[in-house]
Amino acid sequence: MSTPPPVTLRPLTEEEFAEWSRRAAESFAAGMGPSRGLDPATALEVAWQETAKLLPDGRDTESQLIWMACDEDEPIGSLWISTQRTNPYIYSIEVNEGRRGKGYGRSIMLAGEEECRRRGYAYLDLNVFGTNGTAIGLYDSLGYVVTSQQMRKTL
Repeated sequence: MSTPPPVTLRPLTEEEFAEWSRRAAESFAAGMGPSRGLDPATALEVAWQETAKLLPDGRDTESQLIWMACDEDEPIGSLWISTQRTNPYIYSIEVNEGRRGKGYGRSIMLAGEEECRRRGYAYLDLNVFGTNGTAIGLYDSLGYVVTSQQMRKTL
């Protein structure tokens, strides 16, 4: 495997946060909606509600690390890690559409892991929807292991 491109993390600006919020809610709704049996409009509404609960003070919410991932000075994605739990928890990782498939997801994850290590954490948790094979492959390749699993059968 080739070396992933270097990535740095920086806090989102207020302007970036507004656009990021929209994309984060849409992405969460797309994954969560089918798993909960929700139509797309309801899933988006639930996603906005849950995001608002997690980020009552927007990008300045305590214990929420929301970063723009950059290759040099160019934004290529984002990462949201909450430190409210015993272990930091990744709520969102995003690679901009034109940058996917180039190793940036791996680079963003590694940068987030390093930031958590630097802050003294020993673990980093996340959730991935079972239908997201690309993300599951990335997390497996980075050494993440399944610690809990939900299953469902259509009757």
